[in-house]
Amino acid sequence: MKKTLALILAATFTLFCLSGCGKQSLLNPRDPVVLTMWHTYGEQADSPMNRLIDEFNSTVGRKRGVIIKTTLMTVAAKISDRLSEAQSGAAGTVPLPDLFFCHNNDAAAFGADKLLDWSEYFSSSEISAFVPDFLADGKVESRLSVLPVSKSTHVLYLSGSEFDRFSASTGVTYESLATWDGFFSAAEKYYVYSGGKPFCAFDYLLRAVELYAVSNGADVDSFYKDGWYDFSCEALKSAYLRFAEAIAKGHIVVADMYSNTQVMTGETPAGMGSSAGILYYNDTVTYPDNTSEPMKLKVRPMPYADSTKKVATQAGVGLCAVRTDDKKAEAASVFAHWLTEGARNLDFVSETGYMPVTAEAYAKLGEHNFRDEGYRNLYDVLNTVKNEYTLLREPAYTGYYGKVNGLYAEIRKVQSSLPMRVKDGENAAAIAAELWGLFLEAQ
Repeated sequence: MKKTLALILAATFTLFCLSGCGKQSLLNPRDPVVLTMWHTYGEQADSPMNRLIDEFNSTVGRKRGVIIKTTLMTVAAKISDRLSEAQSGAAGTVPLPDLFFCHNNDAAAFGADKLLDWSEYFSSSEISAFVPDFLADGKVESRLSVLPVSKSTHVLYLSGSEFDRFSASTGVTYESLATWDGFFSAAEKYYVYSGGKPFCAFDYLLRAVELYAVSNGADVDSFYKDGWYDFSCEALKSAYLRFAEAIAKGHIVVADMYSNTQVMTGETPAGMGSSAGILYYNDTVTYPDNTSEPMKLKVRPMPYADSTKKVATQAGVGLCAVRTDDKKAEAASVFAHWLTEGARNLDFVSETGYMPVTAEAYAKLGEHNFRDEGYRNLYDVLNTVKNEYTLLREPAYTGYYGKVNGLYAEIRKVQSSLPMRVKDGENAAAIAAELWGLFLEAQ
């Protein structure tokens, strides 16, 4: 009787695992699956992602029979190139990894049919825990091919020490920077206050132009044509000229590579850049005369034109898994679930300035121990952005960033000479039109 009951219970358990729990696991800790991975989180051995991989391999991976092995650490553009090379099958190319991090357009170029659809490996409730805008960015041909792990957005960084003095003298506050009108007014006042210094350096001028236009009611899809900008779009031109005129007057500048350098040397009190750029901010500002003072870093969301149309960008790579066999697919799923668990996701992104990707991670922000007040300030802003802003995808056209960087280089060549031309009586709007001409030539 006992033997019969035991058999019945065993059969019931097996049936349960095959139905309610999903398919019976193909993994075996005695014969672990090795998954190779390419990632973008640090080109040094001690990267945040590598530390996570070590933790996974020694805990859940060991228990389940999964080993993650990093075979390449580099920037997203190089991963894109390597994927194309590996797919070509040319002699001497490195083999494809099992897992890799890339942008949506690279996943599309690789082929959605060649990648796991993560929605097949996460339950509907698990999928619903992710930030919807991040999930949308990961869709390729209606398949969730790119799993969000971290995202960046653009923010305003400020040297609190310098801005507080400026504020006390002029009445301009941090809250004044909430709107684009307030931002441009502050930039003009700072130029006078400082005796001719620009207020803000922009890493990504065109991102700011686009956000300004969208918040003013423009459709972001109207900006582009044939893989570049549609220069017949009046909303785009109007927005660009607003920023170009501020450049002509010396109120803002296109950053010399990255704006953090200009903020840390006191050239500008503010910089517009990626949230991940916080990694490169020092605790002090060191001025050209070799004096220094505490940075007291402050962070603000990107300004808006209309409070009902708050928009920000989302950028960053996500996790892809090459479709091979069911055993590797299960192993990839085990790792992906572990990597995106709320507390772990927050621990990972909080080291790097990236945004968490799940509701659980955001819920833990209040209790998280950030490394300093600058990071705490940043993540308060990122929480605001997640709750109040619509997150727009960045353009993903072939050759886009080469053209953009070419435009920025041309503006940098002339921008320092423009305020003197305005001072000498030239019309700032006419000079802004010249900068529009540089944009046209960047095609």
